[in-house]
Amino acid sequence: MKFLLISLVIYFLPFLVTAQERTLAKGMKISKTTKIKKSIYAIDAPADSASSVITIQGNNIVIDFNNAFLKGSNKKSRPDQFFGTGILVKNSKNVTIKNLRASRYRVALKAIDVENLVIENCDFSYNYRQHLNSDQEMEDMSDWMSYHHNENNEWIRYGGAMYLRNCNFLTIRNCRVTGGQNALMMTACNDGMIYNNDFSFNSGIGIGMYRSSRNKIMFNKVIFNVRGYSHGVYNRGQDSAGMLVYEQSSNNLFFKNNVTHSGDGFFLWAGQTTMDSGKGGCNDNVILRNDFSYAPTNGVEATFSRNTIAYNRIFECDHGIWAGYSYETSINNNNFRNNRVGIAIEHGQMINITYNLFFRDKEAIALWERKDQPADPMAIGWGYLNNRDTKSRNYIILGNSFNSIPVVFNFKNTDKLNVFSNTYAETETDFKLDSTVTELDTLIDLEMAARFDEDSAVNIPEIARPNDPFKGTGYLAGRKNIMMTAWGPYDFRSPIIWNTNPLDTTGIMKFELMGPKGKWRIKKFSGVKDMSIMNGTFPASFTATKVNGAKTDISIQLEYIGETVVTPFGETVAAGKPYSFSFQKYFQPIKFNVRWFALDTAFHNPLITGEIFPPNVRMSPLKIDTVDKLDYAWWGGLKTEEKHGQFITIAEGEATIKNGDYELGVTWDDAVRVYVDGKLVINDWNPSHHSYDEASHKNARLSLGGKHKFLVEHIGLGNFDCLSLKLKKLADGK
Repeated sequence: MKFLLISLVIYFLPFLVTAQERTLAKGMKISKTTKIKKSIYAIDAPADSASSVITIQGNNIVIDFNNAFLKGSNKKSRPDQFFGTGILVKNSKNVTIKNLRASRYRVALKAIDVENLVIENCDFSYNYRQHLNSDQEMEDMSDWMSYHHNENNEWIRYGGAMYLRNCNFLTIRNCRVTGGQNALMMTACNDGMIYNNDFSFNSGIGIGMYRSSRNKIMFNKVIFNVRGYSHGVYNRGQDSAGMLVYEQSSNNLFFKNNVTHSGDGFFLWAGQTTMDSGKGGCNDNVILRNDFSYAPTNGVEATFSRNTIAYNRIFECDHGIWAGYSYETSINNNNFRNNRVGIAIEHGQMINITYNLFFRDKEAIALWERKDQPADPMAIGWGYLNNRDTKSRNYIILGNSFNSIPVVFNFKNTDKLNVFSNTYAETETDFKLDSTVTELDTLIDLEMAARFDEDSAVNIPEIARPNDPFKGTGYLAGRKNIMMTAWGPYDFRSPIIWNTNPLDTTGIMKFELMGPKGKWRIKKFSGVKDMSIMNGTFPASFTATKVNGAKTDISIQLEYIGETVVTPFGETVAAGKPYSFSFQKYFQPIKFNVRWFALDTAFHNPLITGEIFPPNVRMSPLKIDTVDKLDYAWWGGLKTEEKHGQFITIAEGEATIKNGDYELGVTWDDAVRVYVDGKLVINDWNPSHHSYDEASHKNARLSLGGKHKFLVEHIGLGNFDCLSLKLKKLADGK
């Protein structure tokens, strides 16, 4: 009988466990340990940003989502339309969330005021991301992001797979985020452990920290978190970064992370508090044994702060390390290669640069001080300048190896340098300096050198099974592999056709085909001729000739059959099934006559009256131009013989356009109105609607055909202004 009872219990145990599993539902609240029934839950989030699909609140609980898939924004097709919060954890202690997949939300998981939060084995891929307006030929200023402030959760406007606030002693491990904008964003989160995660191929930030200290960030793969790059055309980054460390985030450890191919590999800024007061900073962080290579801008940017940067690999960046206004910083035993400048520091103080290896950088170390500080207080911060000594001084540079370097040292306006015991091989100019450099001492100082013979001990926490985030990524080496699409960096999991000479004027277009192994064929094409090949296997390359050099309206439609494909939106196409992909390029020249006029809003303010000019006043233009496209950016106002902080732009144009549906897009700062055939189609005439320091962008859908007239009215108010306009041809049914 006893044997029979035991057998019955064993037999029915799976059914008992299943019966205890809970089904997710909109508005569900979880307050105790729970296991979720594995399923796909297509549940839209509430429109109210303070609400969520699921709310978790309780102490000492474990929620095992059992690989359930929570899917939001079910009637939306574009990632920039995704909305709401999937999971909200709040006011809790000792909460573990594991084995969850959540996608298509503005924020997949938000946690507020949670102590000892553990997030493990979760996948928060393919959530919100902006549509990018930059292309291979031209940067669009609206793609720049601004992360300077987050006191009122400003960061959340860009979305985030995980957004955490006031979550101390957190642990995030073995999680994945791809195909989004921001992976992990933390505010006021201290004493955490973030390790063994993969936050790669996102269009904004991999890991972001704000007022977050004493965290350990280790063994993470955080590659290709990037925007604002076109190989050989422009490298801007647009404030994307693998790791972002802002506003009084100190005493953090960044150890053995793979952070290549990101806008900045590592971007640290002291914060507005320091800019206003001159006090504090993001200090005493240890950046150790990471790879920050192939950044469009800086491998490491660490400014207005005191930190240690050691044993990192930094290849093929614009600057290997940019450390403006840094002080008491140690830069040692790093490996620099093929950077435009290895280390660049303006207004640095008491910095030690020791035992680094430089190879084929155009300049190894550039140190300088500006003659005059920027007039714009936003550029530096009056408080910092008024409360700190910012002279460029007191450097120790010893034990470094310089190899195949055209210019080793480029010094200006710098005082008190000890430079000795370095080695030089195949260098051209060792010292480039002038009389503004004072107290340069190249004599060997054995007592000084002895202070750097041994490394300072760093406490590295033990992890039972650390990942190797560098394994299997060698084939991605080089900035050429950053290929930006309208939704972010190409992730090599689907076929792509890539134009490798976007600025060519000969009429010969060159293409590369990349993706999983398989066969491809061109189904149809227009706007080009003389295709060098029509089918083949991956990888491949071919050429085509433009049919018409005056206008660009090119389409190449292809089909792929081969291995499993994961599309840029996270959908899976099974092996052997056909997958369509394409190349589209359209440019409609509009002949614009552009005029600029002086503006004094104290005398007449068009933003209030709506009228460009005062009544009964005729004005002569300051400047005129004739172009076939609008693409302007001004830093510090319009420059003619003098600088105009405020100005008016009026652009009048016309074009003959083929019948079809189009999207007219305009990017601007500070105010704009756009008319087509006398009809106002875009009206944003109130700069107060835009509270962030970033350019704005709006689109209007139009049905056009024949001759059309365009009028653009723009107001610039100084600091930074821009104006660009694009006409995009929409495919049938879009």
